[in-house]
Amino acid sequence: MSAEGASSSQDKPELPSGFTWFRMLAANYTGMITDEEREIFNNVAKARYDASQCKSCESYRNFNLKWSPIINFMKDNIEKLGGEVDPRNIECVKCTETVAGGFNPDHGIMICQNWVQSKTHVEDTIAHELIHMYDELKFNVDWFNLKHHACSEVRASNLSGECRMMNQIVRYRQFKFVRAHQECVRRRAILSVTGNPNCKDKEEAARVVDQVWDSCFNDTRPFDEIYP
Repeated sequence: MSAEGASSSQDKPELPSGFTWFRMLAANYTGMITDEEREIFNNVAKARYDASQCKSCESYRNFNLKWSPIINFMKDNIEKLGGEVDPRNIECVKCTETVAGGFNPDHGIMICQNWVQSKTHVEDTIAHELIHMYDELKFNVDWFNLKHHACSEVRASNLSGECRMMNQIVRYRQFKFVRAHQECVRRRAILSVTGNPNCKDKEEAARVVDQVWDSCFNDTRPFDEIYP
């Protein structure tokens, strides 16, 4: 669904000139810097780091929109339903919550630039959120209905590729091989539903995910089968 605590715009404070920044950098490392200069230095360093994250995120997004097979497949199917997928509704933002991205029916997809780790991570994140977008258009999802939300989360984690074996080993440090894909899908769906404002706790989220599991895990639309 959507993730709160994200800024939808990138702050761009005025940066010092190259010489001034070099002087402040040297002063900071030697300790010969005033408190006022240190505050400016820290703010500018943070702004530059945020801008660098945003640039990398947008580069990964643009690459995947052009070259990713799964994203282009989802893009085609969303457009058949009257939707639109382009950089204007897939935005890189800084998030305060530990999430890779989110989907809002009114605003589109956000990628959390400070949490995504690689080009492949951005691909999985966009694919996950595009499945939510597809479900919104195809099934008119009520995101505050826990069963609706749970079903779309099961489908998104199942079909996006984020629960493929290599991701579980490298990204999630999960080394179980028997029913690993199913357990990953269930775990991630429960985590997402727990964040729904209408969900009381993790136990309720687990019950709802189990209730919709069979029908939603086996519903691979618009794919013929699970994306490898």
